Amino acid sequence: MGIGAATAELLCELGARVAILDRDETHGHALVQRLNGLGYAANFYACDVAEVSSTRNAIDAAAQTHGALNVLVHCAGIQRYGDALSSSVDLWRETLGVNVDGCFYAVHSSLPHMIAAQGGSIVVVGSVQSVAAVADSAAYVTAKHALLGLTRSIALDFAGRNVRANCVLPGAVDTPMLRWSASLAPDPEATFESYGHAHPLGRVGQPIEIARAIAFLASDWASFITGAALTVDGGMLVPAGGVGFHGDGAGLTGKP
Repeated sequence: MGIGAATAELLCELGARVAILDRDETHGHALVQRLNGLGYAANFYACDVAEVSSTRNAIDAAAQTHGALNVLVHCAGIQRYGDALSSSVDLWRETLGVNVDGCFYAVHSSLPHMIAAQGGSIVVVGSVQSVAAVADSAAYVTAKHALLGLTRSIALDFAGRNVRANCVLPGAVDTPMLRWSASLAPDPEATFESYGHAHPLGRVGQPIEIARAIAFLASDWASFITGAALTVDGGMLVPAGGVGFHGDGAGLTGKP
């Protein structure tokens, strides 16, 4: 299960009527069917976030079905690898098209509905790579940095219309995308295990742990929070010099 599916289920549990937008119609319909079977109110709308008309049509249809749109959670994204020289122009455009343009299209389509409803909450799923960098990921790092900038711009520009915008910055989370990344290595299991070692808590996160942070920011409990970047990263960004630096003893005080 990815972060989006975990968030949809949690929001349903909390009483929300949820519209799920996904390019993968098989997965989207299956998720909605499962949620409906549990007695929750969920609908599916086919959507390619990289296409502005597809995004607008899906969001307009969801708002019409539910009568209003109060919360947008944007977590669509893809990971691609390459530095600023090895990345092709097509790879660059694909990565930013899905991760950044897709978020803008969703926000651009959602804001009129939120303003009509006299307010709303936007939660964007960024990454620790919104404020830091990982090697050989130039397009992805750029995209995630851009998402934080977009979130803060929305927060500033629409605060007067009672629309909040915040960004969640996960560390490594056990999702299909992370498993795919590990599968590219010669030893996928060892690589996946190594992801956990990058976090002081000693493990990767679970989708539900990110979903809880998203649900908080989307809710009225976060009514005085906007423009924030909430790290949900198992402490990944905390150690100066990285976890390895501290694990070797350097940088630790009081260690013999």
